Amino acid sequence: MKSLYDIAAPAKLNLFLHITGRRSDGYHLLQSVFMLIDWHDTLHFHVRGDGRISREDLGTQLPADDLILRSARALQAGSGCPLGVHIGVEKRIPAQAGMGGGSSDAASTLLALNRLWKLDLPLDKLSQIGLQLGADVPFFLGGRNAWVEGVGEKIRPVDVPEARFLVVKPKRGLETRLIFSDPTLKRDSEAAIISGFSADAFGFGRNDLQSVAERLCPDVTQALEWLASRGLQGRMTGSGSAVFAHVMQQPDLGEVPSVFQVRLCQSLAVHPLVGWAASNSLSVGGL
Repeated sequence: MKSLYDIAAPAKLNLFLHITGRRSDGYHLLQSVFMLIDWHDTLHFHVRGDGRISREDLGTQLPADDLILRSARALQAGSGCPLGVHIGVEKRIPAQAGMGGGSSDAASTLLALNRLWKLDLPLDKLSQIGLQLGADVPFFLGGRNAWVEGVGEKIRPVDVPEARFLVVKPKRGLETRLIFSDPTLKRDSEAAIISGFSADAFGFGRNDLQSVAERLCPDVTQALEWLASRGLQGRMTGSGSAVFAHVMQQPDLGEVPSVFQVRLCQSLAVHPLVGWAASNSLSVGGL
């Protein structure tokens, strides 16, 4: 096997996001449910025998050194693999949206190269590499919708009803660090429990980052107001700027503002690459 084509890297939505504290090292403690959706990037891999790692952007131009390249280099170094790879990227998930696009790309790269390079590393080893790249990478490696705690490293599978969501991405993005460094950010939410979430999966809790995000980026407020004008109750995902609303049927969108990227998305029960590593356990660091 010298190539793998059409490898999906799906986005996620945070159905809620609570900040419950802050560690002495400055990292925030959170609780959230991550749900996979069918908005995805597509990656193509071709083995190189010279050990080099290269990338070709087949659409949206990516930064010169992104998580795709970093994850490939990390796996190459961690495994001692002499092979290289050329990676083609069809980028569809918007950047600075709170949808985990970069982390998902990194996870799919690790899973694909683990197979393409015939490394046969178990999921826990890939997760150790992934956690060094970003807190959300182990979630995408685990492959199932999950209750997430700690700084993102404590992951437990959770059942979420199949659902559709209208996702709206404003033109402007948001830098996560600006929100988490804001002095007005609420950092003392009470700890939630899974049973409380399960009783009202799509109405539970809130996103503690949303009020700060709306102040920093009025486009978020405009997107939420547009959803409300369609009779939908919106919420921001992750650190934004994308927002979403649970929909029961095909919504009447009317005239969509040109500054918004709007997509009707379906939830995914499992990641398209689930089972590509030796274990499907989501436990990374314990819970």
